[in-house]
Amino acid sequence: MADQQPTRTGSVSRKTNETSVTVSVNIDGTGTSRISTGVGFFDHMLEQLSRHSLIDMDIVADGDRHVDDHHTVEDTGIAIGQALSKALGDRRGITRYASLDLAMDETMTRAAVDVSGRPFLVWNVAFSAPKIGTFDTELVREFFQALAQHGGITLHVQNIYGANNHHISETCFKAVARVLRTATEIDPRQAGRVPSTKGTLV
Repeated sequence: MADQQPTRTGSVSRKTNETSVTVSVNIDGTGTSRISTGVGFFDHMLEQLSRHSLIDMDIVADGDRHVDDHHTVEDTGIAIGQALSKALGDRRGITRYASLDLAMDETMTRAAVDVSGRPFLVWNVAFSAPKIGTFDTELVREFFQALAQHGGITLHVQNIYGANNHHISETCFKAVARVLRTATEIDPRQAGRVPSTKGTLV
């Protein structure tokens, strides 16, 4: 009987005085999602993250939105990162690295990732307005900072050019989705090894 790849899933429930967030992910999914954070634009971006990474995501968040959206967005990023880290385990056999230039209309954004267990974010993205609708554009960085920190991911994101802030944000989410898809995929040539000369990533 052929060996079967273990299911790479992870779930996290996080509750604080500011938010209650529950996240489940399946790295080997098809990009289906059920997302409800109460922040419409953010839900739209998370749907892109799931669909283009092919990572199934169930996300429910209830935060102190009477204050603003900051805690909801940040804590959702924390929970997704933690769930991804659980699903990856010791990261044995993964491709580990990926990079991509992603185009959307007038906008081009580059993302590069090392799913190494070492968190780091390099963010070179500027928005020309403080809001997209009612959503604070500065929260895009806060989300990816939380995701990288708690997912054990080195992540570099650079907007090369673009005029429309919605497009700039969306290309960030889509580009990160695509590099996560590639980097977390199982590389058959690794034959189950940890992709590091040290023998461990975490």
